[in-house]
Amino acid sequence: MRAVTWQGKRKVSVEDVPDPVIQEPNDIIIKVTSTCICGSDLHLYEVMAPFMEKGDIMGHEPMGIVTEIGSDITNVKVGDRVVIPFNVSCGYCAMCKQGLQSQCETTQVTEYERGASLLGFSKLYGHIPGGQAEYLRVPQAQYGPIVIPHEGPDDRYVFLSDVLPTAWQGVEYADIPEGGSVVVMGLGPVGDMATRIAKYHGARVIAVDLVPERLERAKANGVEVIDLSEHEKDLKEVILEMTDGRGADAVIDAVGTEAHGSPVEKFVQDAAGLLPDAVAENVFTKAGIDRMGALHSAIDAVRRGGTVSILGVYSGKADPMPLDTMFDKQIQFRMGQANVKRWIDDILPLLTDEDPLGVDTFATHHIPLEDAAHAYEIFQKKEDGAVKIILKP
Repeated sequence: MRAVTWQGKRKVSVEDVPDPVIQEPNDIIIKVTSTCICGSDLHLYEVMAPFMEKGDIMGHEPMGIVTEIGSDITNVKVGDRVVIPFNVSCGYCAMCKQGLQSQCETTQVTEYERGASLLGFSKLYGHIPGGQAEYLRVPQAQYGPIVIPHEGPDDRYVFLSDVLPTAWQGVEYADIPEGGSVVVMGLGPVGDMATRIAKYHGARVIAVDLVPERLERAKANGVEVIDLSEHEKDLKEVILEMTDGRGADAVIDAVGTEAHGSPVEKFVQDAAGLLPDAVAENVFTKAGIDRMGALHSAIDAVRRGGTVSILGVYSGKADPMPLDTMFDKQIQFRMGQANVKRWIDDILPLLTDEDPLGVDTFATHHIPLEDAAHAYEIFQKKEDGAVKIILKP
């Protein structure tokens, strides 16, 4: 089959790789019909190279048709149309039973002291081949697959794999009071979707980004926007002025480790990426730092007693944090990988022809799988209005 493979820092290519086969009785195989590029894939493309191996299959946002099932599978059948969550979880351990599927005890990667395994996301998270391919083996398929109707476009459902539940969890964790305000830092796919969900719940939504097309897209959906390229030095003051001098009730950081405006941290990340993999792994897992611009801005922008919800992926072990400000302002923090299956029952009823979240038209690009290298490049460089790219095998 053809698959998107990691070939080095900022380099992916579509290659011929062996077709997946059933390895465990609770596996299934799907023929992929749509698979997305996620902002988290750019972390692998850029700063997490030490944990990748040449030829690793990328991607963790797939959907498709079941073509083969293991002997223990009773919840899906050949021919079913399914979306596959990005986290691999069992459904029966203590963590899964608490709705913490991203911490699944059955698939935890104890070697790196990590939570549940993830599709296509490096040695840190289980080294499982990803879904940017013509076919995918799905482990723990007695629980993970989300069966969806055969009617309706792929675009309506594919975001159940990651974007929708991640954004939904971010808004839930933000704990926005009724009629309250939320600032969303970053208008990539998850940040954009978080603005839509927050508005659906009745919040006043303010979004911060510096890409003109992304700002216009949010503005068209009724979101108040702040152009960071114009207000990088006075962002805090602008948000205070918009919120009666108090700050927002909640802030959602949808940027993560590669935040704009963090030159020192970027230099350290780039330098670590030039080290031999064995050394770089140790640096990242013991002393790595993130670019903290978005998170520090979130701490500035939230009101006293407010909540910061972190959706952007962070991986540093030695990040400097303003604990005095965090303590003095009595800020609450919620964060973590999305617990996909926890939120599906809340989201599925909204995926209708009425389309209140705008999922049917959410993707900005549909690109053949064979052109994945180009797709990664324009997404990483924020070119051609790329916000959400769906690859079509």
